[in-house]
Amino acid sequence: MSRRRALGLGGAGAAAVLLGTGAWNAAGAFAAPRAGGVFTLGIASGDPTPDGVVLWTRLATDPFAVDGKGGMPDRPVRVAYEVAVDERFRGVVRRGSVVATPSLGHSVHPEIRGLAPDREYFYRFRVGDEISQAGRTRTMPAQHSNPRELNFAFASCQAWQDGYFTAYDHMAAEDLDFVVHLGDYLYESGVRTNRRGVQTDPRFHTETFDLARYRLQYSLYKTEAPLQNAHARHPFITTFDDHEVENNWAGDLSQADTEPDQDPAVFRRRRADAFQAMYENLPLRRAQMPTGPDIHMHRRLTYGKLADLTMLDTRSYRDDQPCGDGNGVDCADRLDPDRTILGAAQRKWLLDGFSRSHARWQILGNQAPLGQTDRDPGPALNVWYDPWDGYVADRDRVLAAAQDRGVRNLVVITGDRHQNYAWDLKRDYADPTSPTVASEFVGTSITSGGDGADMNQDGVNFMAANPHMKFFNAQRGYVRVNVNRERWQSDFRVLPYVQQPGAPVATRASYVVEDRVPGVQEA
Repeated sequence: MSRRRALGLGGAGAAAVLLGTGAWNAAGAFAAPRAGGVFTLGIASGDPTPDGVVLWTRLATDPFAVDGKGGMPDRPVRVAYEVAVDERFRGVVRRGSVVATPSLGHSVHPEIRGLAPDREYFYRFRVGDEISQAGRTRTMPAQHSNPRELNFAFASCQAWQDGYFTAYDHMAAEDLDFVVHLGDYLYESGVRTNRRGVQTDPRFHTETFDLARYRLQYSLYKTEAPLQNAHARHPFITTFDDHEVENNWAGDLSQADTEPDQDPAVFRRRRADAFQAMYENLPLRRAQMPTGPDIHMHRRLTYGKLADLTMLDTRSYRDDQPCGDGNGVDCADRLDPDRTILGAAQRKWLLDGFSRSHARWQILGNQAPLGQTDRDPGPALNVWYDPWDGYVADRDRVLAAAQDRGVRNLVVITGDRHQNYAWDLKRDYADPTSPTVASEFVGTSITSGGDGADMNQDGVNFMAANPHMKFFNAQRGYVRVNVNRERWQSDFRVLPYVQQPGAPVATRASYVVEDRVPGVQEA
């Protein structure tokens, strides 16, 4: 029985079938968690530092329990953990326990400290006599070290109903220091069927509005074997875009529709539930634990003197999209100098970081494309208003500051669009002579949009309308990055299909950025 058909079963029956998802284990093999166990949602690590990492698991004996409690009792459960230097756990360097409480969905986030920098470690959890699969993680290099290279991948947009998560199995096999997830880890919409026409259980049919339903939606995604596999193999650094809450939300405002969350107070309650479920299901630190509808997700991680990774939040502090959202050619409000996608405080923090950093490469983890996307190959400028094209003043401030404050190399990594781009970032897109001041790589989706194509009509239009765009592709996959002291290389790793399992992966194209030479070039 396929894991899609399994979701037509009810309650514990569905969970029992799906417990065969499995994950990478300490011996390097692919092994299933024990049927009826508590580690059905896998394990993970995240946000590495030079001396530590946060570990994660969420206990669930029935991950599809309709009340969102995962089949767990209404009492705390003690969870032990071990961290070792070897995959057989003969050299345990940290051992302890934490308490999984019902109030946080029986999730745990122990923050491990005192580890050696730039070192591989292995970890596992135990509840009673049940031991989880083992995971692998890695710490960052020491702050003042000068690493020779960095290897990571970035991904986004994984609509469950649109295809299989095969890309994550390939990502798990890559030699990476970490994975950056740029948002749309899940989609809030109800799921009645997948692309193959298999009906899901009715509990998944409704859109997500409250905590129990968000928890259930995360379980739908987290029980996917390839996603568990990638989490167990690499530490993840995550942020969110819109679908973790609702499509195209902005600050305290829901998307304009007929749903009850049009009242900002109602939407803030929905956002609080969405953020709590997100925290419960991702390897996030205590600093990212939400307080009601508020969460602090913009943060900076260092990779020695080679790179700084700055993760942005372009949803929580933004003004409403101009001109009623959507796209068009004559929206003057998008040029309003007072409009912001970052908020004043986050923007100041970002630009101050430009001034203080001594890293060779500045990496921005960004949700929606920063570069201008003209949709019309003719004389009109037709852009979407939800990404940075709707907030031109903020874009201009960030890119001008990168040049004026002497950022050596600014590279932006971005999700959202379900397409691959390599393009130059201009100081002022309204000026045809404006200099290139940075580079952006937009990565495609894991599944969203279905199988995709190498080139489509969007690509034809974009390449004709945007001279700063050097590459376009609309297949599914992820981007693999190698950064050294002389250059950055992005490999666009694509799959020929996702609506059937087992697709191979290949590098469709590679683009580089040379040290001190802003802009992208074909490798």
